[in-house]
Amino acid sequence: MTDDTTDSRSDPPGDAAQYSIKSGSGVPVRSSQSPGRNKQLLLWGAVLGFVYGMVLRWGAQWHMAGWTPVMSISFVLLVPFAAGFITVFFVERRQPQPRWIWLLLPWVPVLGGSLGAMLALWEGFICVIMFAPIGMICGSFGGLIAGLLVRLPRTMATKNVCLAVVVLLPLMTNPWLHDVLTRRDLRTVENVRVIHASPAIVWKNIERVPKIARAELPFSWAHQIGFPSPVEATLSYPGIGGVRHATFEGGVLFIENIDTWEPGHRLAFSIHAQTDQIPPTTLDEHVRIGGPFFDVLRGEYAIEPLPNGETRLHLSSQHRVSTDFNWYARFWTDGVMSDVQETILTVIQRRCEGQAHEGT
Repeated sequence: MTDDTTDSRSDPPGDAAQYSIKSGSGVPVRSSQSPGRNKQLLLWGAVLGFVYGMVLRWGAQWHMAGWTPVMSISFVLLVPFAAGFITVFFVERRQPQPRWIWLLLPWVPVLGGSLGAMLALWEGFICVIMFAPIGMICGSFGGLIAGLLVRLPRTMATKNVCLAVVVLLPLMTNPWLHDVLTRRDLRTVENVRVIHASPAIVWKNIERVPKIARAELPFSWAHQIGFPSPVEATLSYPGIGGVRHATFEGGVLFIENIDTWEPGHRLAFSIHAQTDQIPPTTLDEHVRIGGPFFDVLRGEYAIEPLPNGETRLHLSSQHRVSTDFNWYARFWTDGVMSDVQETILTVIQRRCEGQAHEGT
């Protein structure tokens, strides 16, 4: 009688039952495998995970029927999970590895696939940066699960079934996960700055923003990852109904319709991004303002006079996030909006304080 629940009789050479334990390390090894052969094995495992991710990204790029779209939780979480799983499953079956390999090797196909998508012009740098942290975490988790599975006392047939399920998981889960999890969230971000100038000077610098020189712009991490910097804001006429044109680098234009006009106190407006005019080289379709996933809706300046003659300036905005992973996307959208507003406040503060100094 044979017991088909264990690997010792049914698994091919190289499976978990064939491992020996290296003294003192707790790590199974096979003495017949040279370091050079192991490096080659790791490379092939990473290539398999990379190819898997690129095939799914290619299908998503061309909107193939039944394929997993990029802006979905099935792609953002499950594709890197599956790529990490495939990579470690392939390697661990042939040569047992230390557990840190399970966690770190999946980063190669995840980051390699992200770079490949960017070189193929399927993704912009900003999307790659946003995807990388969660993709690496999911890839490591997939690698850990694969490593543990290979070492379980189960038949190879059972393990191969698990592999097939993981490979198909992104394609199988997207239709129902998208319907269940997609949300339209409205987010509000506020930044505050104390300015050593009077409210009157501050008001003059917010109703219109003359062209900003490059030297006036502070360091901005949002700009470093690809979000355009502000250029200027013009005003058609003062008062409710006036229209501001807020221009950003790369051809990004916001039409701002003023609905609150309280000189020296409040300026608020609705925002309408000219989405069709934004070149794909500035912002790709996944992060385009006014697109299906992200939009900026309102902006407001509030001036608060302080007893010492200084001014506390509040700049707030409201934006929309519409994905099935808003719990992750909102950290990036909030962060980008906050950083952009900090940039604008820095320019206004420097200008106001310079004018106040000239006045005295």
